[in-house]
Amino acid sequence: MADADRPDDIAGGKGLALRPVGRAQNLAARVSLMLYQLSWRTPLHNMRITGKLPMKLLAVPEDPLAGDHARGTAIRIGKFLFQDMEQAVAAIDYDNLSLPPAFADYIHRFDWLRDLACAANRGEGAPIAAEIAERWLTANGEKPRMPAWRIDNCAWRFLNMASHAPLLLSNSEIIYRSKILSHFARSARHLDQSAIRATSPFDRVCGWVGVLAASLLLPEGKARRAMGEHGLEAALADLVFPDGGVLSRSPQQLMELIALLSMLRQCYAARQEQAPACISETLARNIPALLGLTHSDGGLGAWQGTGHIDAERIEALVAASGVRARPLRQALDWGYQRVSAGQAVLLVDAGPPPHAKQALVGCASTLAFEFSFAKQRIIINCGGAGLVGANIPAALARGLRTTAAHSTLCVDDSNSTALLAKGQLGAGVVEVGLERRDIDRATRIEANHDGYARVYGFVHNRVLIQRSDGMELRGEDTLLPHAKYKSREEVDAHLRFHLGPDIELLLADDRRSVVMRLIDGSSWSFITTLGTIEVDDSIWVDELGRPHPTRQLVIGVTAPKGGMTIGWALRFIG
Repeated sequence: MADADRPDDIAGGKGLALRPVGRAQNLAARVSLMLYQLSWRTPLHNMRITGKLPMKLLAVPEDPLAGDHARGTAIRIGKFLFQDMEQAVAAIDYDNLSLPPAFADYIHRFDWLRDLACAANRGEGAPIAAEIAERWLTANGEKPRMPAWRIDNCAWRFLNMASHAPLLLSNSEIIYRSKILSHFARSARHLDQSAIRATSPFDRVCGWVGVLAASLLLPEGKARRAMGEHGLEAALADLVFPDGGVLSRSPQQLMELIALLSMLRQCYAARQEQAPACISETLARNIPALLGLTHSDGGLGAWQGTGHIDAERIEALVAASGVRARPLRQALDWGYQRVSAGQAVLLVDAGPPPHAKQALVGCASTLAFEFSFAKQRIIINCGGAGLVGANIPAALARGLRTTAAHSTLCVDDSNSTALLAKGQLGAGVVEVGLERRDIDRATRIEANHDGYARVYGFVHNRVLIQRSDGMELRGEDTLLPHAKYKSREEVDAHLRFHLGPDIELLLADDRRSVVMRLIDGSSWSFITTLGTIEVDDSIWVDELGRPHPTRQLVIGVTAPKGGMTIGWALRFIG
């Protein structure tokens, strides 16, 4: 039985907590919560969390997340490394971090503590950690300001500092130790005020996670814990779909949520307290949703701005969560479909884009797919739009969000969902139809979207049929006249298949077929029933934000007013 399906072990009379609560008991619980909420706003509480009363950490939780040994080693010799970027620690101006946003967040969140702890023992790492922390506190500790005190950065910093307190508090200098402990108190107060006011569901989750960590690890946390558990449960309900995905449809944000909840659960364990059920229940849904986007090599596909992530990182995160589960085959709310057949895995974006307010780096990727066999990615998306940094400038990141950067049909070189000048998603796909069923020795997925309906009068319909042995994938891409909007007389369309790395191509003379030779020595053929195949340059982006050259197959056609259909097939040939 998977961990997610195993009932909690509850000893003796504690089982009463699982049974319906009587009316009197329920009223008493509500009154108790109201009293806690009132006490949470008293001046005494303010004194406690601003450091005017003696402060200490009640426990040091374990850090379940894996550190990066290379980054930790770099810190030991005086350098921060992040996504192929390098910055001398001694040269950093913590008053004004002139670094790409993700790199700055890495420093503000004290994520570097995890890497340092991975590469150095306490005696070696403590002086380094103390020096960096003191310089950061001198610049940012007294007055909350952005982005250092942004709610997610503040919550992560509290968790990381608490988990690696031995590195930070080994220094016996009284003033320094007082600064560290006072920062815990000031951070807790900031989270108290910010969590309830956060405008996005994810920020609210971050805020309440921080509040709960503070309630468990700082003195006088009873009132804060009551507020935090109530707030976190409501925030998770707003953020997480029933199938375990998140509103942004971003695997990167889902991974951060899993990491946050895994860290918080360790705070409860450190105090030998029972974590609320909403944490374990959410993780039990999150992990299958995340694994539903993994390929046959165990790594993650590139969706909604995420780069191609290797299996080791996914395995480490799943281990940190403590949840064992199988990949989710179809997630109607999360919007992704997965077909596993033999050694092949097919992943399909079968949902509308995220709402503009929830999108992290929203991509016009509706009906795009990825396909892998054994250890080889064969058809992919470019990915990496959310990894702006040394190798991905903002202009390239914008291009990686387009429909053309995904393996799907693109009409008139336009996006199925508009990308606005300020980065938000605009008009486009509203409805996505989906039908999935098992047929004779195969799985058939048919989906359609209306992203091109208003401007061009067409609906894009895609059929994908994955044979049960994984040796063949057949597809049909059709432009159908929309019932309401008038179709254009003629419109150009391009069907793109971005290829995985290390694939050799042999294009037939008639350009209707191509043989693909994989790095393992196997060969696949790709054929089309309409148009001709062109081979063009492309890129794929890894999890560190590094672009790698690859190629793409492009089928260009002109669609008449009545629409058209392109049939194609990908077959294993030996």
